[in-house]
Amino acid sequence: MKNVAKKMMIYSLAGIMQIGFGTAVLEAAPYDGGSQQIIQVKDGDQSNNDQRRKHDDKQREENERHEREMRRHPGESDQEWHDRQDRENKRHNDALRDIANILIGIAIGSSEN
Repeated sequence: MKNVAKKMMIYSLAGIMQIGFGTAVLEAAPYDGGSQQIIQVKDGDQSNNDQRRKHDDKQREENERHEREMRRHPGESDQEWHDRQDRENKRHNDALRDIANILIGIAIGSSEN
């Protein structure tokens, strides 16, 4: 009988501790209250459509240029090719980041209207 009582007390204590830890974690969790801001861009705005078209064209041109540069050039050694690929990947990622910033600028500009 003593053994059963000890086990009940230990399991009860463990359960209470888990509940305590759970409430502490819930209280410490950040809560923003649903304050997310949604930006809607008007489709009818001609200047935004022109800017988006330019953005899409720049991105397409960059991807085509990147594909050409990633191909191996005639007479190029393996080491030269891999070095050029590394440089090109870094340059391509920077260019895509710049192009994405243009789209972010369009979204910010259209939200100010």
